[in-house]
Amino acid sequence: MKTGGLGGANTLTGLNFERKVDFQNLLKSLPGYELKKTKDQAGQGVYFQGLGVARCFRKHDLYQFLLESGVDWRNFISKKLLPDDALLVTLTDTLFIIEVKYQQVAGSVDEKLQTCAFKRQQYLKLLAPLNIKVEYVYVLNDWFKKKEYNDVLSYIASVHCHYRFNEIPLTWLGLPV
Repeated sequence: MKTGGLGGANTLTGLNFERKVDFQNLLKSLPGYELKKTKDQAGQGVYFQGLGVARCFRKHDLYQFLLESGVDWRNFISKKLLPDDALLVTLTDTLFIIEVKYQQVAGSVDEKLQTCAFKRQQYLKLLAPLNIKVEYVYVLNDWFKKKEYNDVLSYIASVHCHYRFNEIPLTWLGLPV
């Protein structure tokens, strides 16, 4: 949250941070990578040296992908979850849900970090008909390196979710470098 700011959608520092670690822009800027909209497919195709390696989805794009795949989300969960970014790595049939969390002062993000197990479970239900594995990862800024976050970071790992600080290594995602 911006010091003295209004929080949520009005938080300029959070939005700047999200742009800084915007996953799709990061991929586009890397040598050999290209993102392009594929005709009649949700999201964007991720290409490395001309070969398709993944698909990126934001917010409602994931539900369009499910529809294309013959999955009606309403048969599996009661309310849509809208990921900041989702990356389907086609080589491993793994969907990475990528959530960016930025803090400068204590606030509501503290509690949001504790919801990863539930959200991962929901995504697992959604993707089960397609035999796609799900990994849920937070990208956190340095604020969360403070000692008072040790318990929540331990919890995140204990429920088979992940966190990274400021970036996500491509090799961890299973993408070529």
